[in-house]
Amino acid sequence: MPEVNISGPSGRIEARYHHEGSPNSPVALILHPHPQFGGTMNNQVVYHLYYAFQKRGFSVLRFNFRGVGRSEGLFDNGPGELADAATALDWLQAITPMRRPCWIAGVSFGAWIAMQLLMRRPEVEGFISVAPPANLYDFTFLAPCPPSGLMVNGAKDRVVPTESVRGLVDRLKTQKGIVIDHQTVPDANHFFEERMEGLMEVVDGYLDKRLGKRKTRKDSAA
Repeated sequence: MPEVNISGPSGRIEARYHHEGSPNSPVALILHPHPQFGGTMNNQVVYHLYYAFQKRGFSVLRFNFRGVGRSEGLFDNGPGELADAATALDWLQAITPMRRPCWIAGVSFGAWIAMQLLMRRPEVEGFISVAPPANLYDFTFLAPCPPSGLMVNGAKDRVVPTESVRGLVDRLKTQKGIVIDHQTVPDANHFFEERMEGLMEVVDGYLDKRLGKRKTRKDSAA
């Protein structure tokens, strides 16, 4: 999990990158929660998403938005963070120029940024949106949502109620040819504290359904 520094629109972007050796391996970009509420690339949900893609043979990148950790710049409440994410995806694709498919995953604020990015990048084939803040941010730009994906939230999330996520999913389901799965993790709050296993069961199940069941490094060693 080497540390990398990417030249971003506001200076250095601090990141962690896993490189998969296969020339045909897919790529995934993971975006962290709100920087002003403690969100970093070391958030536990971000870390588990990163590993979920890594063990399925993806080259994976997670990074700190501007002003977080050793990433330079100041919080920009959306536009700057979207520029950071676009730069990170450019870097990921430049270092793996022949690799497809491309996935994006985001957590809370990072899910909002991720969904904006995939609207601009037709190569994105799938997404995982964890606790998308449908009650706090405008998602009407998803018209239509280009790829199919998963939206998942906690049943006891007091920040993003299930009803707001369900309403967003119901609107997106009207788009032709796009399937948005929505699942709720029982007893989980916004941060999935003590419910990480339940969250990852949902995520792993979805990835297995979309990508096919793959033998992981852990499975191979058993």
